[in-house]
Parts: sequence; structure tokens; C-alpha cells
Amino acid sequence: MSGCPFHQQTPGPRPTYASRPRPAVTGTATDQDMSGPSRRTMLRVGLVGAAATAFSGLDVVSPIRRMAHAAPVALPDIQYAIGSYLPPAVLIAEAGAPAGGTIFGFGPVYTLFLTAKLNKTPTKSDRTTLEKALSTIEARYPFSPAGVFTHISYGIPYFQRLPGGMTGPLVWSRMPKLIDNQTRAVLEEAVPGPTDIHPSNPAISKPRFNVPVRIEDNDVLITIRSDSRANLTDVQNWLWGSNKLNGVKVPSPAFGTLFSWTSSRLMFGGRGLPRQIADANKLPYASYVHPDSPMWMGFADMVADAFGPPEICAFQGNASARLTTETGAGYFANSSIQVLNHVILDLTEWYLTNGTEITPNNTDVSYLERVQYMYRPHNPPAFGRADQFTDGGGPTFLPNVYQGTDDARNGCLAGSFQAGGDPANPGLNSQHKMLGHISTLQRSSRAADGTPLHIRVDGPGFDAMDVPDGSNQPKLHFSALVPTADLFRRMRISQASLDLAQEFRVELGDQGLEHRITATRRQNFLMPRRKNRSFPLLELT
Repeated sequence: MSGCPFHQQTPGPRPTYASRPRPAVTGTATDQDMSGPSRRTMLRVGLVGAAATAFSGLDVVSPIRRMAHAAPVALPDIQYAIGSYLPPAVLIAEAGAPAGGTIFGFGPVYTLFLTAKLNKTPTKSDRTTLEKALSTIEARYPFSPAGVFTHISYGIPYFQRLPGGMTGPLVWSRMPKLIDNQTRAVLEEAVPGPTDIHPSNPAISKPRFNVPVRIEDNDVLITIRSDSRANLTDVQNWLWGSNKLNGVKVPSPAFGTLFSWTSSRLMFGGRGLPRQIADANKLPYASYVHPDSPMWMGFADMVADAFGPPEICAFQGNASARLTTETGAGYFANSSIQVLNHVILDLTEWYLTNGTEITPNNTDVSYLERVQYMYRPHNPPAFGRADQFTDGGGPTFLPNVYQGTDDARNGCLAGSFQAGGDPANPGLNSQHKMLGHISTLQRSSRAADGTPLHIRVDGPGFDAMDVPDGSNQPKLHFSALVPTADLFRRMRISQASLDLAQEFRVELGDQGLEHRITATRRQNFLMPRRKNRSFPLLELT
């Protein structure tokens, strides 16, 4: 095609989703959901042994190499403020990416989310036991990517156990409120998003994974991060009773029957890991996954300027924004909201789809289209290679440029960049409308000066949790730190942007990522400051 920025390729016919062989169950990274049949399985083979099998599929991965750097000696009071303990972000100049490269920060390769319910209201003795356990982990492992970062957060069910519950004087008088509505606390329970499968959204459906979202009710969330998955396994097993930590006999915490562990969810965010998993399991779109991307969808998401500073995500905020009544002197100063979502990714729809896309003469999704779905439909950040499909079709490390809260609307007014246009003089087709994930999210995710109001702790998974047919599927384990639960609720509304979709008649498949993701679990937690991290407020009872 004359003037086309890439060569159109038409792969041969593909089997339908139903007829494709399921990915191999053995040798995969698997979450453990300890409810229903999975819980019985865990009890039958033993918690520690079953959890260890969850990590076996990533043995093909080489350990990450990091440059030595100086880190603070004192551990941060803001639990999640680990930036000073990681090497600095690096400049990545990738062929085909915008000139100048992208500043990119590599977080810990692996993250393990452990959720638990309490079988009773903890005592002050239990508080001492928990603090000793967390301190022991930090004494036995360095607070670094080579060691372990451990954080702990608490859901509303925990605070309901305290005298008076959430609205009693113990909790309510100390819990920060929304600065623009002081009848509402910073911690509110998660709600279904606008495009979640839920009775409140009867018109919403997905191409493959129509799984209703579950609002979970865990008391506790423990987040463990490391470049070594063996370290995560070791810490998990020690918490669960192995009596061994970092190669030394150490009595496990005397929790007794205090906890019922409800899930163990492994996230892997290493460079090239999704492609390795896709190749090892012969996924039908494996050749389309970028071999260097840390994310399933092919676009690296740890761009340094897409994250706020730790203080802006804490309740007291900073000079850019403060969304709560916390001024920095209260019990929950240096604390934040941690959201935890579990998402099934429909990569068949993302890469292979069904022939409804705008790329001429091809039933698969080109890099040009995917980059518009991920970022913005007008002025997309990169056009990709001549072959728009093999190995991702284009660069993975792209800048996350903030173009204002009206960026998504402006994109609908302008229309999407069409295949066959000239990159030097893009011919915008005002008749075809698309929504980009980044531009819609940025309708509400930044302060007035453009500073991001969140820090993401998200990455890929590959497991069978909540998959209807029991097959292993690519996942997104999405966690983030935000100053209020209400902000995340508003960010999800922005991400869906159903108002723009209706106003501009955006086709379902062109509404960013929404048609290609299914959130099956959501819950909000409060991550207290380090000095109050062990069963907060209990010492005041």
C-alpha cells in the first residue's frame, strides 16, 4: 500500500478459541485460591507444598542484574516508599521509539500477595507476635531487591472488629476523611467498576471471560516483593509454619489459629518474562508478545514519570495535592490506601481478535491499533515496525506523556490515526472514534500540576484463578497506592469513560482495554505507617 508506514501481513487461518488446546497446567506460575475446591486441595497436599508448586514455571528466567547503589540505613515510615532502596531509573533508547528514549524504573521482579481472614479479634499479644514476625523477616533478609520488601495492609473487616467498628470513636476519630466531604472516610469498600460483570451492569459482557466481580472481605493483605522468587517462597513458608528462614532454623510466628490464609497470588514483572511464559506454554499468540516487555500486552508500564512521589499517595499529601483531612500529625499520617484487584486478560482479543478491527486486510490487531488502545488514538507515541505483528510489532518502552484531562475528549474529536496514513502528516479520520487507556485514566489520575496521584504495584500473572474452564490464563495482578479509596473509584470511572463512548458512539471493541479485561476480585485496604503497621489501633483499646 503506497505511503503505508508498515507492511500488512495476513497470517494463515487460526483455530477458534474453543478448539485451541489449553495451555499446559504443569510448569506454570499459578495463584493459589484457598476457597472452595482449591482450599480442599491445599489442605490435602499441605499449604507449604502446594504453594511451592505455584512458582515452578519461572525456572527458565535468568536473575535480574542490578548495579550497586547506596541505600538508606533506616527503613521508611511510609511502608511502600522503597524507591531509595532500588537502583535509579535508567534511560532506555529503543529502536522505533520516540527520540531521546524513556526513563524507566525496574521494580522488584516478583511480588507475592497473601490475603487472610482473622478467625478472632486479635489481642495485644497477637500484635506483639505480628510485629516480631515482620521484624524477623527484615532482620534475616536485607531490605533490598536482593532480599525482601514486606508490607502489610488492613481491610474494613479488620477495623470492624475493633470496639465500635468503623464508625466507633476509636476508629472514626482517627481515620482521615475526604477533604471535600468529611462524612466519608479515606477507606471505603471497593465497588464494581463500570465495565465489570455485575448485576449493577446488566448490559456489560466480555468476549470470553464473563466472570462476575467479587468484592472480597479479607482482614489482612501482606505484600512481599523481591528479585528472587525463592525468597518469596521462603518467607511465605515461614509465615505458614516451616520454622526455617533464609537457610536458618527460626521458629515460625506463634499465630496459632489466628489467620485463615485465603489466597497466594504471584506477580512477575521481569523484562521478557511474559514472552518466556507464552513460549513455554505454546500460547496461540506467543509470537505476538514483545520478547523484551515486562507486561503481557506488550507495553512496559514502569515509566518513571507515570508514578507520583510517595508523599502524594499518603493521606497528608504534598505541595501538589492533599485530598484528606490528615495534616501529617495524626495516627494515620504516612499511611495510604492499597487497592488489590485480580484481572483476567483476554489476549486472544488483544492480539488475534475477530476481524472487526480497522487495519485493512488483516484480522489481527496491528501494533498501531494496540498502541492507540493503550495510550491515545490521536498523535500515538509510535507507529511500529514494517511487520506490525511479530515480536510485538514495535517498541515496548514508550513515554507516558500527560496531555491534560481533556486528552481523551480531544482524541474523540480528532478521531483515530488510520492505517495507510503518513506518519509525517497524519491523516486523521474524524469518523472513526477510539478511546485510549492512558488518556481516559488521566481524566482524574493527576493533580492540578500534572503530578500522578498514585503508585502502581501491578504486573503479570499466569494461573487458573477464577477462569471458568480451569485453564491457566494471563492475568494482571493490579495493586496501587492512592490517597483515598474514592480517588480509585473515580479513576475506574474515567478509565471506562462510558460517557465519552456514548457521546461519540465509540464501538465496543474500540473502548481502550475495557473489552479485553475482566476484573474478578476487588478489595481496598489501608496500609498504615511503619510504626503502626501491626494491628493498628489495637494498642489503644
